[in-house]
Order: sequence, then C-alpha cells, then structure tokens
Amino acid sequence: MTNQAVKKANLEADSPPQDWHPSDVIAALHKAGWTMKALAEEHGLSSGSSLSKALTGSMPAGEKRIADALGLHPQQIWPTRYYENGEKKPRGFRGLKFNRFADGVNVKDKRVREHESA
Repeated sequence: MTNQAVKKANLEADSPPQDWHPSDVIAALHKAGWTMKALAEEHGLSSGSSLSKALTGSMPAGEKRIADALGLHPQQIWPTRYYENGEKKPRGFRGLKFNRFADGVNVKDKRVREHESA
C-alpha cells in the first residue's frame, strides 16, 4: 500500500456559477448599510417590494440598483441571468424565441433543420 495523498474532487471548479441566495443579497445589503426600503426610497420607488422582485426574478433595473449599492456588477450576483461578456440574457417569451434554435434547447427543431438542409 502506498502513502500517496488522496486528491479530493474540486466540485466548485466543475459546477456552473449559481446566483446568490436572496437572503445572502439582503445580508450583503445590510452589511453595506442598506435596507430594501431605504434603497427603494433612494431611487424614488414607493416601496422595497419593487426591488425585492429582482431577488427572485429578472428585473434589470432592480438588479442594477442592488448591485450598485453593493459596489458590484449584477452579473456577479446573478450569473445565470447574464452572458459571460456581461450582457443580459433574454428572459420570458423573448428568451424562448431567442433560444429556440440554439443547440441543445430543442433537439426536435435541430433535427428538422438538419433534415431540411440536407
């Protein structure tokens, strides 16, 4: 038997980036001296609930305001909502329409296109 060190798998290197948990975003805001309500009032919004929608869904304006308060780019907080170059990914109906012919999204459409081009 050898005494070689066993290498542990680095799961973080292979896993895709994940969005921050909403409570982590709120905790970071509190550490920076902000509450959702105070941040909303700073930007002229009626309540913090309009900003809190960005925690769970795609709301570009809210994402930008929260990220600015933390001194970050929104892509650092929500990497699944942005491309690697920092551009916003289309969401909802536009996202479906935009990604319809992307590889791997709809295999049946891909097979149909390959058949039609042959």
